Amino acid sequence: MTEKLYLADATIRAFDAAVVEVVDDADQPGVVLDRTAFYVHGGGQPADHGTLTTPGGAELSVVDVRTIDGRVVHRVDALHGLAVGDVVSATLDWNRRHDLMRTHTAMHVLCGVIWNEFEVAVTGGNMEPLKGRMDFAFDPLPDGFADHITEAVNAAIAADHTIEVSVLDRAAADVDPELIRTKVNLIPAAVTEVRVVDIVGLDRQADGGTHVASTAEVGRFEITKTESKGKGNKRIRFVLHDA
Repeated sequence: MTEKLYLADATIRAFDAAVVEVVDDADQPGVVLDRTAFYVHGGGQPADHGTLTTPGGAELSVVDVRTIDGRVVHRVDALHGLAVGDVVSATLDWNRRHDLMRTHTAMHVLCGVIWNEFEVAVTGGNMEPLKGRMDFAFDPLPDGFADHITEAVNAAIAADHTIEVSVLDRAAADVDPELIRTKVNLIPAAVTEVRVVDIVGLDRQADGGTHVASTAEVGRFEITKTESKGKGNKRIRFVLHDA
């Protein structure tokens, strides 16, 4: 199993790791490491990008990271002779990662604002750096929704809520209704411990993604569009600005 360093520390930008498997596929070569700070695609958050530097000094571009047959595979542009047992130096594309952290935290702020006012569950979501969309079980959206929520989210961001990460036993998590804000509990039954992201005083959810340390890092939130995706499912698209 690959140790996912980002679960405990989302600020790691560079690390060393040993190669435990090489996927020698001409169309999509890949590398499995004993540990990684690259976020693995999932939960609506894209994988991190970056580089792996071989013992010989060659640089491999990491273009995607996926879980395949239980292995965390770093998809790279080429292998450059990399072999099992080699130790690589890895560097994340930090600007991209930090933008995704800001975006993910903004989604939780949006979720918290909507839950605290309307107690409406999330039905889906996805993100790219500095933009995303979330679907909620509204039917219909309240009048003046976009302007009202934009103001409320930006006020929450400006309030500089601290963000804390902890781990709960699955049994304790299952009896806490505040932790699951999605319409359906998406945590697999085999998971025995649940990682919790707490925007202190605003939103507390089970989540495996990466986040900034405080809402003040998020930037300015702007709703760009609202859409109806059918009865009881309304989509909110947003972007983030630096100021």
